[in-house]
Amino acid sequence: MDIEKTQNGDIAVLTLTGRLDTVTSPNLQKTLVEIMPGAQVIELDFTGVDYVSSAGLRVLLFGQKNTQATGKAMRLKNVSSDVREVLKVTGFDGMLTIE
Repeated sequence: MDIEKTQNGDIAVLTLTGRLDTVTSPNLQKTLVEIMPGAQVIELDFTGVDYVSSAGLRVLLFGQKNTQATGKAMRLKNVSSDVREVLKVTGFDGMLTIE
């Protein structure tokens, strides 16, 4: 998975490309930890993501819980229908902000 970081004021955008799985999810978690202090909003652009495993779901939950705990926000954008279905079946669509 490739992660491209951009900052627009207090909004950090992470553009993700590839699979969010056991191998790649630690890199996303590390990136989230690095950018959380300097961003009020974290946007995860899922345009290039075609697969999310349970390890990827755990990282998304980690990001959601940590941003909420500090009064910040995390949102997923441009989620494909396949990934959206995984989020729906697992109940994560009710825990995450998906635009």
